[in-house]
Amino acid sequence: MATKRIGILTSGGDCAGLNAALRAVVHRAIRNYGWRVFGIRDGSMGLMERPLDFVEFDLSLVTGDMLRLGGTILGTINKGDPFHYPMPDGTFRDRSSEFVEGYRELGIEALVVIGGDGSMRILNQLCRQGGIPMVGIPKTIDNDVAQTDYAIGFSTALDVAGEAIDRLAPTAASHHRVMILEVMGRDVGHIAINAGVAGGADVILIPELPYTLEGIANKIDDVRAEGRNHALMVVAEGCRTETGESITKVQSGGEARYGGIGQYLGARLADLVDAETRVTVLGHVQRGGVPSMRDRVIASAFGVHAVDLISSGRLGRVVAWQHGQVVDVPITDVANITRAVDPFGTLAQTARGLGIYIGEMPA
Repeated sequence: MATKRIGILTSGGDCAGLNAALRAVVHRAIRNYGWRVFGIRDGSMGLMERPLDFVEFDLSLVTGDMLRLGGTILGTINKGDPFHYPMPDGTFRDRSSEFVEGYRELGIEALVVIGGDGSMRILNQLCRQGGIPMVGIPKTIDNDVAQTDYAIGFSTALDVAGEAIDRLAPTAASHHRVMILEVMGRDVGHIAINAGVAGGADVILIPELPYTLEGIANKIDDVRAEGRNHALMVVAEGCRTETGESITKVQSGGEARYGGIGQYLGARLADLVDAETRVTVLGHVQRGGVPSMRDRVIASAFGVHAVDLISSGRLGRVVAWQHGQVVDVPITDVANITRAVDPFGTLAQTARGLGIYIGEMPA
């Protein structure tokens, strides 16, 4: 009987822990099932290139050193939707058939996709169009993938944000300042609220809850009344202004990206609270670096389970972490569905219980 051939790719924004997942898939597939594993470079592009852009893995390429590597050795993309691909002349073209043709040319029998909710949606659509068996592994520092408590990359990003707060606290105290830390997260506040609670922030602003400048100022006044001469704020990049406007920056390709809410708040609060404000924007620092131990463990467990799903014929599934163990759910329960912070959940209630201002209670 011919040896089974599977492919694996990483898609969307990079994060720490991707290489640990790649390593786990290769080890499980080769050691336990005797399969061949092909890594597809630069997400969906690897199957759209001619000649195809891929590498065949063997165990010599996936040593323990991979666990300590940030990013992804396969490369990834977070733009260039094959169904609406931007061409050099400014037009758009449907190149989805090229992806399917590439899959067939490579001769693989199933595809492991490591991506976030947006990548899952696009890759699921591509695979359905081409009749391609697929299993998904969730990754994103935003931790907004539905049906999983943790996605690969979140733990490391959170550690980076936490370390930043720990470093900002003593300089804030030394200069009697209000320190504002802007963290990533897109349209959700998982990084912000976790880092803020763990770092002892006085104010945490997340996209899921409205706030007022007066509410922030009142909290800072309360901090002073308690005898402290400084305050710490954590704000998620996707937060809007108090009047509901998004703060974005247009990139070279014309795409608008979140960024600037920290500077906006710093300018507005400087006079309102009669204090010096300083803003730190972490940005892509949160994506890089050595993966945390938790990210390595979760990624390894996800990779092993993904291969087992293919072996058992349970396809069209996404692995997930729920209540301390790996499970799997239908991809339709994950694709393009955002898991937001629950305004009434444990973290929000904990923050309020600690006296942290996290915005106004929803109606």
